[in-house]
Amino acid sequence: MAKIAFILLCHKDPEAIVRQAQQLTAVGDCIAIHFDARAKPEHYHQIRAALKDNPAVTFAARREKCGWGEWSLVRATLNAVEAAVEAFPDATHFYMLSGDCMAIKSAEYAHAFLDAQDADFIESFDFFKSDWIKTGLREERLIYRHWFNERRNKWLFYNSFWLQRRLGLKREVPEDLEIMIGSQWWCLRRRTIEKILEFCARRSDVMRFFSTTWIPDETFFQTLVPHLVPRDEIRRRTLTFLLFTDYGMPVTFYNDHFDLLLSQDYLFARKISPGATQLKKRLGDLYADRGVEFRISNEGRELFHFLTQRGRVGRRFAPRFWETESTLGHERELLIVTCKKWHVAKRLLDHVRQVTNIPAIEYLFNEESTWLPDLGGIQASIEKRTRHRRALMRMLFDYHDSNRLIICLDPGSIDLMRDFYGDRSQTRMLEIQCSFSDDYLVGHARRVGLAGERTSAEVLERLVPAIRADVAFESDQIREARFPEVYRLQEWTPLEDRATALARFLDIPQERAIEIASNDHIFVD
Repeated sequence: MAKIAFILLCHKDPEAIVRQAQQLTAVGDCIAIHFDARAKPEHYHQIRAALKDNPAVTFAARREKCGWGEWSLVRATLNAVEAAVEAFPDATHFYMLSGDCMAIKSAEYAHAFLDAQDADFIESFDFFKSDWIKTGLREERLIYRHWFNERRNKWLFYNSFWLQRRLGLKREVPEDLEIMIGSQWWCLRRRTIEKILEFCARRSDVMRFFSTTWIPDETFFQTLVPHLVPRDEIRRRTLTFLLFTDYGMPVTFYNDHFDLLLSQDYLFARKISPGATQLKKRLGDLYADRGVEFRISNEGRELFHFLTQRGRVGRRFAPRFWETESTLGHERELLIVTCKKWHVAKRLLDHVRQVTNIPAIEYLFNEESTWLPDLGGIQASIEKRTRHRRALMRMLFDYHDSNRLIICLDPGSIDLMRDFYGDRSQTRMLEIQCSFSDDYLVGHARRVGLAGERTSAEVLERLVPAIRADVAFESDQIREARFPEVYRLQEWTPLEDRATALARFLDIPQERAIEIASNDHIFVD
């Protein structure tokens, strides 16, 4: 029966790497990890400490400082392969992965799939005749030497290239090799891996050649495998499902892609969004499951290109998900905290989190830096959040797996308030009213760009009353809107009154509301 040794190249997110290794080794497979030497040392030590008692995990003896497009990626892969060959003598297949990859089939299915075919799975297309390279350098990747990284040292990379070109310093491709190209995500049999390692040991000329080619991880293994293995034992495809946009950028998969991924004729998928926690959990559980039947439709690639092409000419397959649903949900409860002093609302939310289990998000429609999970790009900017606000809120309810959610809004966001109150969900608001000293309003004017450090006292004297009136106007707008269930927590009222407003707003007992409201630090400027 097949036993897979996964070759994992990674450089970040140690917790995710540990989870990935534990999931893949829980059903009898093994893994060799290369963690980028450029990454934080404490992350590497964290991974080693967490996996030190797992006999199915080994690490590359030497860590490389990896750079995109460099030979270092191939060298790192070879280091991990060598470690796996030595540590796992019973491994039958070696499967190349990254930290963004996850299984989209069960281990039972993967092992049966590999047992049924005595073959290597690797994309391998003619470098010069195929159209695999869409943009950028083509034969120049091979016939010129590349010592510098294009992303880190762009000036050196291109000036070195143009100098060689002007001086005619071309080089020959090794005569006995037919250069091939393809995806770096392969699955090779043990005897193929052993042939590659033996070839590397005796052909230093080939190693020197590839060490100064550009993006060798797309040509090195892709060239050696058909050179060492009969063509009828090679399946020129990858077992990792991945998509690229027309601009050469990898497509990222999110929580709602679970069913799509399972129906593809692949064993793994890349790239899974770091924020797709539900998808990661479901796929992790799936790998250890048994008796799962998979219905392969394999429509993913064609569907992606069909939809993106229609979008380019203004036609879509169907309404976007945020257009098909116009409500947050009847059963959901949106709690809005509004306060002109943002730090006061944020402190209050901190205390609410400590006393209740209601998820709370700060000024997501007012502050670009507010932390949000990866939701497929809809969270990327305030403009997108506001434009698709109901879709965003639905996704946040789903992400937190809760029917209650607190958000903060600036009092000036009256249009957002009207929109949320117009929804069929249950909406309540807590308006925090604070005292505003003249000094605070001057500082506020400077923070929002209404005044600078050198603004004269005369200008500030005229500006402060205007700002104070503006704050009062925003509060009056909220009153005049006559929103139902609006509670007011006022800085100058007794603790008991503040707690009562909180208790009604949060629907919690009075004693717990007192615990939240009794912190005097909330209103400190």
